[in-house]
Amino acid sequence: MKKGILSVVLVAMTLPTMAQQVKYSVSGTSAKNGQKVYLIDRLSERPIDSVTVASDKFAFSGTAEKNALMAVRAGGSQWETPFFNDGTPVTINVNDSTLKGSALNERLTKYDLEMDAPSKVFNAKVAKLTRAEIGARQDELMAEYNKIQAHQTAMTNKIFQDESNTLIPVAFAQLYFFDNGWDAYDELVAQRVAYAGHPYLKKAKDDVEKILKPKDSPQTAFIGQQYTDLEMADANGKMHRISDLVGKGKWVLVDFWASWCGPCRAEMPNVLEAYSKYHAKGFEIVGISFDQKKEAWVKAVEQLKMPWLQISDLKGWKCAAAPVYKVEGIPDNILIDPQGKIIDRALRGKMLHKRLQKIFGE
Repeated sequence: MKKGILSVVLVAMTLPTMAQQVKYSVSGTSAKNGQKVYLIDRLSERPIDSVTVASDKFAFSGTAEKNALMAVRAGGSQWETPFFNDGTPVTINVNDSTLKGSALNERLTKYDLEMDAPSKVFNAKVAKLTRAEIGARQDELMAEYNKIQAHQTAMTNKIFQDESNTLIPVAFAQLYFFDNGWDAYDELVAQRVAYAGHPYLKKAKDDVEKILKPKDSPQTAFIGQQYTDLEMADANGKMHRISDLVGKGKWVLVDFWASWCGPCRAEMPNVLEAYSKYHAKGFEIVGISFDQKKEAWVKAVEQLKMPWLQISDLKGWKCAAAPVYKVEGIPDNILIDPQGKIIDRALRGKMLHKRLQKIFGE
């Protein structure tokens, strides 16, 4: 049986999770009378209902699919308090985003608040700084940001491990697929985890795939084509070409990044791990920086301990690589085979390791 067909069959075996309509009862409190509160269906990303806070209270009632992932959002806030429609009434305090309901939903809320706590502290700190202060403390702030990213990644992976017999991982699926690759969806389905049939899991997988590797995009259009050579200087002013490495029996990852890019810096330990594991087997990396300031670029290379070739024209978003490879956001990369053909793009997290494992083996 083909892998794709097997996945469909295995998902179908778990579909009873969402088979029936269940009544929901959502009540809550808010300190802002007159404020709109919205009940959101996470699957469609649309409001199911909205009410106006009166006497510090609001309420929703109706029916929705059993175990549907829903959320409450107050006013123009970006924060949503998620919960599963498991038939147990839910009470939400939008002032502090706490929830009372089933044990499942209370545990979900606890995870959600714990996941976001470092970000709230960080954002509050940065909001008090001037632009000049942010610039002066860039290294410190970047280090703190990277710790937050690492905290979220570690916590998400732990949730997927500890809560494999509940629906809770579904609420954190996007974060999980960003780190582990969207193909991790097939692995979860094959493992027949309790939430494998939940429709939001597949939506999260599809959303991440569209973000990282959109079909028919200018970026993915390069896959299957021969690479285009570029020439830039290293930190010492010596000129290098991509062709210095490509076409010499090596697999080459051209990595687009910048010292000021938090996600780039957060991803770099993963790239370094891949380099350390596969370099001796024929894996090379060329880093192309979208920096403008040489000092910041060189300092980041040293801090992140990147041993591979680093080049840049120090033109920021006007970098020569941007129009050649349609680089519209970073981190980004292209993987070039020994014959100079681009075979993949936007390999991040475990996706990079899985791709290299297919090429080089364990």
